[in-house]
Amino acid sequence: MPPCSTHNARSYAFTTKCHIRSENSPIHGVPRETTPCGLRDRVPLTELLLLFLFCHPFRQRREGVIVTFIGEIMGTIRVENLYKIFGNKPKDGMKMLKDGHDKQAVLEKTGMTVGVANASFTIETGEIFVIMGLSGSGKSTIVRLLNRLIEPTSGRVIVDGQDVTAMSDSELVKFRLHNMSMVFQSFALMPHQTVLDNAAFGLELAGVDKEKRCQRARETLEQVGLAGWEDLYPDQLSGGMQQRVGLARGLAVDPEILLMDEAFSALDPLIRTEMQDELLKLQEEHQRTIVFISHDLDEALRIGDRIAIMEGGHVIQVGTPDDILQNPANDYVRAFFRGVDPTNVISAGDIVRDTHPTIIVTKAGSLRTTHEILSGSEREHGYVLDAKRRFLGVVSSEGVRNALEKGLPDKPLSQAFLEEADPVNFDESMQDILPMVATSSWPVPVVDADGVYKGVVSQNRFLRTLHRTEDANQGEGGEQ
Repeated sequence: MPPCSTHNARSYAFTTKCHIRSENSPIHGVPRETTPCGLRDRVPLTELLLLFLFCHPFRQRREGVIVTFIGEIMGTIRVENLYKIFGNKPKDGMKMLKDGHDKQAVLEKTGMTVGVANASFTIETGEIFVIMGLSGSGKSTIVRLLNRLIEPTSGRVIVDGQDVTAMSDSELVKFRLHNMSMVFQSFALMPHQTVLDNAAFGLELAGVDKEKRCQRARETLEQVGLAGWEDLYPDQLSGGMQQRVGLARGLAVDPEILLMDEAFSALDPLIRTEMQDELLKLQEEHQRTIVFISHDLDEALRIGDRIAIMEGGHVIQVGTPDDILQNPANDYVRAFFRGVDPTNVISAGDIVRDTHPTIIVTKAGSLRTTHEILSGSEREHGYVLDAKRRFLGVVSSEGVRNALEKGLPDKPLSQAFLEEADPVNFDESMQDILPMVATSSWPVPVVDADGVYKGVVSQNRFLRTLHRTEDANQGEGGEQ
């Protein structure tokens, strides 16, 4: 098929066939025939995998292939008792693991390497799920088990009811092509192809006609901020821009699940932050399920909805950043989070409490009714909401009482609102709300994006959270 670009492509040496290893290949469960793919010499392994996922078996039956960009809703991943033991006697390694031995003992006794050991967790639709750990912890292995680039020794991977580990070769390739894309740490771009052709590459191998694939490639390049760069070549781009092309290529098939294996780790810190921002912006627009592998704690805290911590092939703990920060499972996890400023991790929504009286007003409200409500409670302040529980203002017992003593009209209630009693957003960090909490004489109201009241954050609650987090990081427990 002709490339998207209209000018001549650069010339490179090519081989005519790609030979896929068979029985001894670490990539089991995928087609093993020799397949014409037009691979260039010295192709990187990651690029070979990417090409291979797209080119076979669809390469042999292009006619009638239909690529649907929007299919059934996908995204929930359930991992059940997943194991990967590398070596020729994996059953021996599994037996030792089940008997309580660790990764090092299995290696010394059997020569088998434990990649993943009895991993079980669920990744929810539309979340960014970060898997992190030290080098050799198993994080890159586990992401390849999700799409069977590496064949599991035991266990199951269920994606919206489909058992990926039980799929046939053709089912697996189709599943990868339509529902799951992968972005690697190395950019794996074709140097002889333009930015546009690189972004459209997977669709070309899937048999999508030129007009449709080029249109889709332009859309994804625009999504990642590369509109206007379509006719350049990879070596004319910065590292960050090359990674954007790789991301656009992964997005071109409109996957519901995106696997990213340390995709930003090769970039310098400034560009890495820009790419994280780009990913978060794309996530706001499309809400894909993203499995992100990282060894960078700051990165995990910045982009992750939930984090899984791995050690020695085991998943040690899964939770939101603030869950793990306040309740680390063991010393290994605690060491990971030591030195993290909790006020940058924990949000107002994490510590909000709906413990103060609320006054629902349908029209103007009533001073007398409000006075009765506050007099019957043990709280000094009340939070005034409309019929849809949207925040309107804060009143105090003293302020309402003074208004009545002055003979002010019963309505509107807004005449007794405290000045500068503004709400904070549910998603704002403790660091963001600290000035308001510290200076307010009333608990600070918290609302969601629609202005709906969620509760309050008091000075006492704020300080107790900090104290509990400090205790957790020191391994001393804390308030439960």
